[in-house]
Amino acid sequence: MVESTSVVDLEGIRAFAERVIKNVERVIVGKRATVELVVIGLLSQGHLLIEDVPGVGKTMLARALAISTGCTFGRVQFTPDMLPSDVTGVSIFNQASRSFEFQPGPVMSQVLLVDEINRATPKTQSALLEAMEERQVTVDGVTHDLPEPFMVLATQNPIEYEGTFPLPEAQIDRFLFKVSIGYPSLWDEMEILDRQCYEHPIETLEPVATTEELLAAQKAIKSIHVARPVREYLVRLVRRTREHPDAYLGASPRGSLTLFRAGQARAAINGRDYVLPDDIKALAIPALKHRLILAPGARLREQSSDSIIAELLKDMPVPEGARAA
Repeated sequence: MVESTSVVDLEGIRAFAERVIKNVERVIVGKRATVELVVIGLLSQGHLLIEDVPGVGKTMLARALAISTGCTFGRVQFTPDMLPSDVTGVSIFNQASRSFEFQPGPVMSQVLLVDEINRATPKTQSALLEAMEERQVTVDGVTHDLPEPFMVLATQNPIEYEGTFPLPEAQIDRFLFKVSIGYPSLWDEMEILDRQCYEHPIETLEPVATTEELLAAQKAIKSIHVARPVREYLVRLVRRTREHPDAYLGASPRGSLTLFRAGQARAAINGRDYVLPDDIKALAIPALKHRLILAPGARLREQSSDSIIAELLKDMPVPEGARAA
């Protein structure tokens, strides 16, 4: 028997997610798995790091997500000369009122695209730390709450490293998933040409959900049941990333929490009010791979964090049947 702690509108959550996914797929062709991860991240109140080459649709993905959910969209292009105030906003003295007034920056958006996040200096990158974790920014000693919902989609180029600043571990750990879009297949690329023959689909995209529906879904997934054996399976998996000989640093407890919440979201959009080990297995690599720092020997052998997590998933015993439910 599956024990439910409260009544959850599973059909409503599933329908909401399906509407958003299909609408985003009008712009992002042939990338269902990636779009699903983005929607799971949105429902989990998480942030996404998108690492991919230029021209595969990273910006369009963020814009399509914001439009589909009726959220405000903000975009900031990170450059080496950018200041933290260019992100958070600044207080300006108003001569008429003889007082300082806060002029909000792009961070005051519900969906914020941070383009080429590793191009800015660590000082500017750190301007996002408070926003991503505490959903607020502090400017000149005054704290300003961010809008709800709030999601950061940050992009970086995996090829071009000249003039970049590696993200600090504290910031990387604040991203729920690290994903890539990848090149489209032959037929998908032909479909892209057909769809953009006269105009870009983003120009005619309409909202298919409201922010109120999104906030309700984000609240509802917290009631999805996670049985103790599944919780134990999740925590053991995360702990083993810290003990693996090829990992200099493993995933933090924040990794356990985010994987827990993402598992609830995946179960909900699949019409279940309980999480299965399969949900944890499906999300483990995008949720944990960016939290691992490889040992020097592993890097010399061209080992990857993906292969380490895949190895752990293969070796770990999975809770069975009734115990998992």
